[in-house]
Amino acid sequence: MASMTTPRLPFLPARTRSAVAATSSSSPSSPLPRRSIKCSSSTNANSAPLPSTSRQPRAPVADGVGSADLNGLRAPPIPVADSPLPAYRDPHGLPRPLTSADLMESSGEGLKVAYQGFPGAYSEAAAKKAYPNCQTVPCEHFDTAFQAVQNWIVDRAVLPLENTLGGSIHRNYDLLLRHELHIVGEVRLAVRHCLLANRGVKIGNLRNVISHPQALAQCEHTLTELGIEHRQAVDDTAGAAKLVAEQMLQDTGAVASSLAAELYGLDILAENIQDEKVNVTRFMMLAREPIIPRVDKPFKTSIVFPLEDWKPAQLLKALAVFALRDINLTKIESRPHKKRPFRVADDTFSTPVKYFNYLFYVDLEASMADPKTRKALGNLEEFAPFVRVLGSYPTDVSEV
Repeated sequence: MASMTTPRLPFLPARTRSAVAATSSSSPSSPLPRRSIKCSSSTNANSAPLPSTSRQPRAPVADGVGSADLNGLRAPPIPVADSPLPAYRDPHGLPRPLTSADLMESSGEGLKVAYQGFPGAYSEAAAKKAYPNCQTVPCEHFDTAFQAVQNWIVDRAVLPLENTLGGSIHRNYDLLLRHELHIVGEVRLAVRHCLLANRGVKIGNLRNVISHPQALAQCEHTLTELGIEHRQAVDDTAGAAKLVAEQMLQDTGAVASSLAAELYGLDILAENIQDEKVNVTRFMMLAREPIIPRVDKPFKTSIVFPLEDWKPAQLLKALAVFALRDINLTKIESRPHKKRPFRVADDTFSTPVKYFNYLFYVDLEASMADPKTRKALGNLEEFAPFVRVLGSYPTDVSEV
């Protein structure tokens, strides 16, 4: 990224008519006085000024230039009466400089976007929906996609978070906490599974089907009705199609997308074989840098926090900081706290009882640009060991 250079302001030697008259009677060897520059500060709605410290300015002379010291050198200029000192502001409230994350085209022109799986995976389709003109980069595992973004190999990653039939993808929730990446957007994709096989193979010939565990779970009843009892889980739907094609399997089919059938030369034996016709996966878009949140469009904020001081109704109190400010929660997910997996119950029992300790992932229907959101998180920090904002990003309101 190119460095930002602050332009220098020219210090002009121009003086007022009164200043010229004042200096004409002085010694010719006296240095010319410098013109005082008026100080002003722009007001920002998100900034909170701090109380300015008291100062003892030197008394200004008529032309607004500081008086000379004992050596005949002039002191630095001080503002004139109509130029107030700039107000001190909280640096956290100032707008941050724009980053590459803010300047990227929404079409993804020039972006490298990682996804998990082989070409033809649903994650690749989601990446293309999020960034239509991007260059997609397949990754073997979810961990690899996270690492590719963190190591500057790619610009973004598009990874699944949850599905309407299969639920949450817990592995990615755990990886969010492990890596210092930011959610910069979300995209929803309608998943339409197909039963694929090699050319000439019929449904009656199939004894086995392979696919990603989520895909197999989403098609469980339909596969049973088709008479296919044996299922084998692999890492990726498109990878399953690739395996069937490369090994020319005659008794094994794959559950994958129609694009995978096209890429690997397979026949589509059945379409839309998911048990429920509405089958949507929500993907997150990850980047190294956060985007600047806004309030002029629907935004979502994702956070994670633990509660280690377990008192009665502690979780209720944590969620109440949002309810009291009319902030809606769209999702709450609990995951075991791996670093502190257990908490000990109070000593009311003769034998100490150990319970699982949890991290709570919460999605808020709010933007970090909204002051009430920041106040709610500040309130939560008063009794949560930590609160981490995973991202504040636009809500996907497109048609699925």
